Amino acid sequence: MADETTNGAAAEAPTATQFNLQKIYIKDASFEAPNAPQVFQEDGQPQLQLNLAQKVATLAEGVFEVVLTVSLTCTLNGKNAYLAEVHQAGIFGVNGFDQRNTEALLATYCPNVLFPYARQAVGDLVTNGGFPPYYIQPINFEQLYAEQLRRRQAGADVSAPAQGNA
Repeated sequence: MADETTNGAAAEAPTATQFNLQKIYIKDASFEAPNAPQVFQEDGQPQLQLNLAQKVATLAEGVFEVVLTVSLTCTLNGKNAYLAEVHQAGIFGVNGFDQRNTEALLATYCPNVLFPYARQAVGDLVTNGGFPPYYIQPINFEQLYAEQLRRRQAGADVSAPAQGNA
């Protein structure tokens, strides 16, 4: 009888949430120095532009591939010195979370896990290309996600009255 009560209570308990990292890998990496070796003789202040992008793909139920793309472009005196780009990927298991929390995990926690690997890969490409090291500063993915939600909400607020008037 005691077993029946225990089993009944366990059956009614909500599904436990699970989050796990299954694999981290570089999906793509490239380095271009189109004006080498002449660019090594140039004097001047390099201009650096860092771009981030993220893509999430569903591989199976509760299994997602998150790809963080980090692109670093350096120009010197109007010429491209180099372009380093890394697509750092990971496979994550996410189960038992509601849609909102799953989206937040995939948009914030997963890129935070991938970012140090991407930063290292970009840094290695730059120094192996013969250029001075570049250290990408930490990125606040939570803030980026909050800004994305704010923009999404502002877009919904703007379009909601227009739909009501139509």
